[in-house]
Amino acid sequence: MSERDARATAVRSWTQRELLRLMDVRPEGEGRYLAPAHGPTERNVVEAGQILGAAVVAAAKEVPHQRVTSVSMIFARIAEHEAPLDISVETLRTGRTFTTAQVRIGQREQLCATGLVLLDAGAPDLVRDAEEPPRVPPPETLRPLAIAGAEVEGRDMRVVDDAYDPDPDRIGPPELFVWTRFRDAPGHERLHAALLSQSTTHWTVAAALRPHAGFGEAMAHRSISTGITMATITFHDEADVSRWLLYATRATYTGRGQAHSEGRVHAQDGRLVASYTVHAMVRGFPSTRRASGPLL
Repeated sequence: MSERDARATAVRSWTQRELLRLMDVRPEGEGRYLAPAHGPTERNVVEAGQILGAAVVAAAKEVPHQRVTSVSMIFARIAEHEAPLDISVETLRTGRTFTTAQVRIGQREQLCATGLVLLDAGAPDLVRDAEEPPRVPPPETLRPLAIAGAEVEGRDMRVVDDAYDPDPDRIGPPELFVWTRFRDAPGHERLHAALLSQSTTHWTVAAALRPHAGFGEAMAHRSISTGITMATITFHDEADVSRWLLYATRATYTGRGQAHSEGRVHAQDGRLVASYTVHAMVRGFPSTRRASGPLL
């Protein structure tokens, strides 16, 4: 068997169970966790959303008596699917109400991502108000997203107006509305939060490129260099990822080789369950470098 055939045989398929295996990090000592390797893939780059989800789980396990409220991470360099991720969680301050922790994620003794996590002991409503969900068609009326590389067994994604389109000449406003649902409900709140986080970084580049004819998501990592550089997610209400969640992403700025987006996650009953912001790199490849992958 050739080396290429051996690698193809070793490829592990993308499933809901596999996403949970990768993000449900295991303890490796005081303040230390390990995220396992996925293995050989066509594009050997771990998604920022997966790293964000792993950080959520690590912080939740480190401070189990409080709920992860917000995570903000900078992605400093690529992490590869073919090696595990080393995660450290340092509790900077522990209080009866809030805890602040720093998470560092590395691979082969190189820092890949770092961020801050806020955890909360919880409290009843004093008052309550939230942004209303956008008026979009319900998921039952939309077609499942069926683009190679975007499919995960056990996850159903449906894009309003089929706007996540590989055609670079189809233009529209800088926004995407995506219904997402997983087949099975994971057994712990932190795993719901991890799966919810994993999808937040998917839509910024596509939304930013939509208004510009001749540019599209299908060009990412091939003829244009893209990558997620920073992401923040704040969890508001409880979310069940086995029920439909609407990700509403709008690119608020694109220019100078960057794109920035703001997003909301609404349950189908209208509740706002999370908010997120994403910063991305969107630029041409240097003329001296082959277009084989992102700079980040």
